[in-house]
Amino acid sequence: MSRDSKKYLEAKNKVDRTVHYDPVEAISLLKEVATASFDETVELAVKLGVNPKHADQQVRGAVVLPHGTGKELRVIVFAKGEKAKEAEDAGADIVGVEELSEKIQGGWLDFDVAVATPDVMGIVGKLGRILGPRGLMPNPKTGTVTFDVSRAIAEIKAGKVEYRTDKAGNIHVLLGKISFSPENLLENFYTVIETLIKAKPAAAKGQYLKSITVSSTMSPGIKVNTQKAATLGKA
Repeated sequence: MSRDSKKYLEAKNKVDRTVHYDPVEAISLLKEVATASFDETVELAVKLGVNPKHADQQVRGAVVLPHGTGKELRVIVFAKGEKAKEAEDAGADIVGVEELSEKIQGGWLDFDVAVATPDVMGIVGKLGRILGPRGLMPNPKTGTVTFDVSRAIAEIKAGKVEYRTDKAGNIHVLLGKISFSPENLLENFYTVIETLIKAKPAAAKGQYLKSITVSSTMSPGIKVNTQKAATLGKA
């Protein structure tokens, strides 16, 4: 039977689970309770009032965080000819088509994001059963199937993150590192919230932002006041 560490219990005691904190207070408290010896990752979890079982209520897309994620992402690009050269010049970690596809089919998955030009999707599509379940399949909705590979790579390297509702209508998004300033974490936070509000499906009825929680790698979750987050997000 696992037991929580002393540091975690101390942090947990500082967080009132009955309170939905103002976003500024939530980020401030999060930095206070994050006491790990490494630079913890900050995550945002949002419960949306949608039914992902219906195609017209699925929420999916990508957003560029103004202050990045604090993580160096490894980007591979499926492209040929001039677009392959463009991808290499833009800083792609690996570029290829057939040989790259074969490498992945052989079990190699040492990358974070995959980009592909539309003309090679016939080959990339065969990797759907491998890349799809891991969230690595290139998709036009997230800007990873495009002929503008240089722009796609630049946005990913700058801090572009994808979001997608799971079966329960939850979205999990990376917000950065605990070492970020409160102001930078808040700006990333509001950027994601504003993006989700704009992405609200027309078919979604009732309360859209049902719950918002921020946490770091080793910290307990901190509930955020959805009304204040939405109001400031729109602003």
